[in-house]
Amino acid sequence: MPRPEPLSQRGLSLIELIMFIVVVSAALAGVLRVFTQASSASADPQLQRQALSIAESLLQEVQLMPFTYCDPDDANVETAANGAGCAGAAEAIGPEGGETRFATPQFDNVNDYNGYAMASGILDITNAAVTGLESYSANVSVANAALGSIPASGDALLITVTVTAPHGVQVVLTGYRTRYAPNAAL
Repeated sequence: MPRPEPLSQRGLSLIELIMFIVVVSAALAGVLRVFTQASSASADPQLQRQALSIAESLLQEVQLMPFTYCDPDDANVETAANGAGCAGAAEAIGPEGGETRFATPQFDNVNDYNGYAMASGILDITNAAVTGLESYSANVSVANAALGSIPASGDALLITVTVTAPHGVQVVLTGYRTRYAPNAAL
């Protein structure tokens, strides 16, 4: 009986193995680069969400303050129908007499926040630094504005809160506050 011919050897040659390693390495390097870029950019949405949260909180704080013709400490604050009805000076944009957000005398009107800034970290309402937000900053501006049928005569204010997060991420929120004066002539 004749002997069968030997089967050719099966397997990879050294050159085929090296080519396989090169191709797989190149593909793996490309995939890893995509993962690296995705993970390094994944912090940006978190920074933006945190900045937005800070801006919303600060805007709400400002909007909840009284907006009257007179300083809330004025004897005629409840009866004044315009700035002339105040016992003292009428309320103006910006804080009066050394008012601050925390110490006495404290901000007591929405327009007192104009120019307020937290330059080196975010502070809570008690003036305590918020842990983890040391590299954020916030600024508030308040200006007279027209709003619908309300002219830019001081009965509506535009509040702009700007929060800057690390890596230059910035969030700007705006809101309005209108004067509630039950004694105003309509």
